[in-house]
Amino acid sequence: MDLFNSGTDRNRNYLPQDGTVKYLGKIFKREEADHYLKHLLNLIEWKNDEAIIFGKIIHTKRKVAWYGDTSFSYTYSNSTKTALPWTKELLELKSIVEEETGEQFNSCLLNLYHNGDEGMAWHSDAEKDLKRNGTIASLSLGAERKFAFKHKETKEVVSLILEHGSLLIMAGTTQTHWLHRLPPSTRIKTARVNLTFRTIVKQGN
Repeated sequence: MDLFNSGTDRNRNYLPQDGTVKYLGKIFKREEADHYLKHLLNLIEWKNDEAIIFGKIIHTKRKVAWYGDTSFSYTYSNSTKTALPWTKELLELKSIVEEETGEQFNSCLLNLYHNGDEGMAWHSDAEKDLKRNGTIASLSLGAERKFAFKHKETKEVVSLILEHGSLLIMAGTTQTHWLHRLPPSTRIKTARVNLTFRTIVKQGN
């Protein structure tokens, strides 16, 4: 099911079952989105992402950064990252996203895709460090990219186009029942930054 040209209905659940995905559309004017994109590209402490597969460290072209309220540790793909302190602009974005969603977040994982050759394979954000069935707010800046969900059992696929300055919400049991991915596209020649605001459950709680 493709939703590329649908009007933005902020209350619509784009998943047919077993989870909640809402697309709020653009939450910034173009100049505001451009401002934040420029800041993130130039001032975030980007590093090539890495995963440990069969004991071997694999580095990706895609770059990542991890920020939070405290120096949270977050492990995925067998690799652990420690959160950096928020920048002024990230705190501004966090406040805006919290106002838009009515949720509170304590951390943010940022991804930098330099062009359409870089993407993300099917996965779900269900690591033990994350709040179970918590909301993840995904802010997109830069190149418009297709984003897809696939049900783990029925294999049904739902696809959207994420616009520059737009916000997507994944909530409830979405991560339990659905995979998502950012497919590569050779026609995309410019960068995209994705910020996923999350809630880390403090170790020991």
